[in-house]
Amino acid sequence: MNRLIHIEGVTLGYEGNPDVLSGVSLTIYDDDFLGIIGPNGGGKTTLLKAILGLLKPRSGTITYYDEGKKVESLNIGYLPQISQVDKKFPISVGQVILSGLTPRHSLINRYGKREREKVKKVAERLGIEALLSRAIGELSGGQLQRVLLGRAIVDAPKLIVLDEPSTYVDKLFETNFYKLLGEINNEIAIVLVSHDVGTILSMVKNIACVNKGLHYHAGTAISQEWLLGAYDSCPIEILGHGALPHRVLLEHEHHVHIHQVDEGNLPVYPET
Repeated sequence: MNRLIHIEGVTLGYEGNPDVLSGVSLTIYDDDFLGIIGPNGGGKTTLLKAILGLLKPRSGTITYYDEGKKVESLNIGYLPQISQVDKKFPISVGQVILSGLTPRHSLINRYGKREREKVKKVAERLGIEALLSRAIGELSGGQLQRVLLGRAIVDAPKLIVLDEPSTYVDKLFETNFYKLLGEINNEIAIVLVSHDVGTILSMVKNIACVNKGLHYHAGTAISQEWLLGAYDSCPIEILGHGALPHRVLLEHEHHVHIHQVDEGNLPVYPET
C-alpha cells in the first residue's frame, strides 16, 4: 500500500491559541479507513483543517503523495456536519452533487454533459436518483447526508474526510450509511471523525485519538487501557447495542453527556 498523506512532528494552532495540537505524526494510506476520535476541544477539527490543506502547520511537515510520488496537493472530498449546511439555500440535490466536480469549462458553461452524467451515476449508486431535482430543504437528515456524500465522491478523490456523519441521523439510516462507506472504501481512502467510539471500532481499520496530541493504534483491537490513556481526563468504555456499539463515559468531572442507543432510543447516562 502507498502513502497518501504523511504528517511529521506537526504543531497546529491559531492566533491566541498557538498550540492546539503538538508533536503530531500520522500516515494515511491509499486503502485506509482511519477513525479519528477524541474529546470535545481536543483538536479533531484542527487536524481535519490541516489534512484538507486549510491550515498550515506552525512547525513540522505535511506531505501529499499520489501513486507513491510526492505531489503539491491531493484531490480530497469532504463531507461536513449537517449542522453546517444551510437547508434554506435555494439549490437542488443535483446542483449540490455537481458542485463537487472541478469545473473543466468556462465560467459561462462550467459543467457539460459528461459532468452531469457523473452526477447521475453517483446518485444512482447512493439511491437518491429520484431526488436530483428536489430542493435540499425538502430532504430528511439521512437523504441530505447521502447527497453530501455524493458531492464528496463525485470527483473521484483519493481520500474523503467525513466530519461526524451520523449527527442528526436515525440509527437505521446510520447502519446503512456505514455499510455504504465500507463499499466506497474499496476504491477510496476514508478518514472518519466521530464522537461515537463504538461506531468507529465497528467500522474502521485504524484508530487515532486526538487530545492535544495524537495517539495512533493500528487495527481496532484496542484495549480499555489504550482508551483511558488516549482520552486522558475523559475516560470511556464501550457498550454494545445491536449492529453498532456505543460509548458510555466513565466517572469524571466534566459536564454530563447523553448518547442515544439502538434499543428503543433510550438514553445512556454516564455514571456520576
